[in-house]
Amino acid sequence: MVEKVRATDETIALIQKLEKKHGPLIFHQSGGCCDGSSPMCFPKDEFRVGKSDRYLGEIGGTPFYIAKDQYEYWKHTQLIIDVVKGRGGMFSVEGPEGVRFLLRSRVFTEKEREELQLSVN
Repeated sequence: MVEKVRATDETIALIQKLEKKHGPLIFHQSGGCCDGSSPMCFPKDEFRVGKSDRYLGEIGGTPFYIAKDQYEYWKHTQLIIDVVKGRGGMFSVEGPEGVRFLLRSRVFTEKEREELQLSVN
């Protein structure tokens, strides 16, 4: 099964650390400006998934959602959530740790696109 979203080992370790502090978490990628340009991580009970958000999968047992418009732009890529030093979104829970989540991507192969039933144009 092709994963639409996955995480680096460093990201999984950070998720586990953040879960100990905040409880169950949820990721959202809005695609907006400022805070919305990077993956945001929230305590699960403090974020409400919208009707137009798409569920991409789980990373480290944490659900990952993306805004519909952003999904349409990136649906032909696998999203890879990484961690780097620096400040991220002000509302994302990793901020006080001195690191931020970073989205990397790679284009799906033709075989993966077929499996995901994405057009191969």
